Amino acid sequence: MSADLTLILGSKTYSSWSLRPYLALRHAGLAFEEVVIPLRQTDSKARMLAHSPAGKVPALIHRTGPHRAAGGDITVWDSLAICEYAAELAPDARLWPQDAGARAHARSISAEMHSGFMDVRRNLFMDLGRTIDRPERLAKAASDITRIQAIWADCLDRYGGPFLFGAFTIADAMYAPVVTRFQTWKVPLSEASQAYVDAIEALPAMKDWRADAAKETVVLDMLLD
Repeated sequence: MSADLTLILGSKTYSSWSLRPYLALRHAGLAFEEVVIPLRQTDSKARMLAHSPAGKVPALIHRTGPHRAAGGDITVWDSLAICEYAAELAPDARLWPQDAGARAHARSISAEMHSGFMDVRRNLFMDLGRTIDRPERLAKAASDITRIQAIWADCLDRYGGPFLFGAFTIADAMYAPVVTRFQTWKVPLSEASQAYVDAIEALPAMKDWRADAAKETVVLDMLLD
């Protein structure tokens, strides 16, 4: 499978959207090659367009069967779409909960993460290279921070932890970048939230991602107002 799947990623220090499918594919046990495109460089857009019609990362290229022979690779772009595709490729990995009600719940909070929490996105950008002490930024994202911790607390209580639905699912992949943002920006966390943060950070795939990020040489000057 390693020659068949290629995941196109942005800089691991900064690309929250790339982290999500990376964790899902790793959890599913799907071997894949990686192509990392540093963000915000003069050639970044052109390099992304070479892999995805959206011109963004992440993207998953799947070369298989008649598609390979015909030169018509399967391309999947968008984090959640790639996670869903991984769930189809590896159904035994149970990237969604088996119970229909829990599965609907997991999809709902994943979609909420995918399309919402704009104050967190605007004010608490992902940056694995430093910690930032800016309380005024936390204040601007306070409503989102409260809602995210409420989601975590409800899921952990309802399904028993250590992950949102007991075992690791796509929902955890979707919230993993928030775990890093909360640490970067020194967000005060409840005991339950901190336990969840610790569980995500203990994942071998998460440790590998951070190790790779630490080796990156392209440092972005992310402006703070």
